[in-house]
Amino acid sequence: MTEPMEIERALALGANHVVGRYSYDLAEQVWWWSDETYRIHGFEPGDVVPTTALVLAHKHPQDRARVSQVLQTAARTGEPFSSVHRIMDAHGDQKTLTVVGQGRIDPDTTQVSELTGFFVDITAGIEIQANEAASASIRSAAATRAPIEQAKGIISLALHIDPEEAFERLRSTSNHTNVAVRELARSIVALASASGTTPADIADALA
Repeated sequence: MTEPMEIERALALGANHVVGRYSYDLAEQVWWWSDETYRIHGFEPGDVVPTTALVLAHKHPQDRARVSQVLQTAARTGEPFSSVHRIMDAHGDQKTLTVVGQGRIDPDTTQVSELTGFFVDITAGIEIQANEAASASIRSAAATRAPIEQAKGIISLALHIDPEEAFERLRSTSNHTNVAVRELARSIVALASASGTTPADIADALA
């Protein structure tokens, strides 16, 4: 199972990702972790003996079955693979990792004998991505809200009503005309900016 776009987006953010190596001897069922891989999982090198059970135990419960399937498929086919998933490290902290790897074929048996690859801690990149998405959402909301607030002020002054009633008039017209509130608000602002516009024109636009 490959998820190249998710990996590329996270890695492209330029965060200082921690990269650890691993190998998994399928015949002996023995894992080898580099020091970085131990630390990604919240251990000091040599604290534990890595096993498949340990690897899967640290996967987020919602991602565990998917990662198990990725490993099983890789062990069967030996084809290159990648997966983005969450883990809970030994300290209980959630991290987002990508694991990439491929199988090595034993020339004598023609069977997949080993999986090798990398664990990449992309937590920092994912957090940056989430913060950027949140900031973009806030900017978008502000950009949408600005003309609505302007329109409320214009309607309030033109019709001598309070801002909340002005917004209700705006929303009611939106419902009746099937035009989004933000688009209707922009029309009101544009109308008010035109020369010769009277309060009656604003009232007509909300009829």
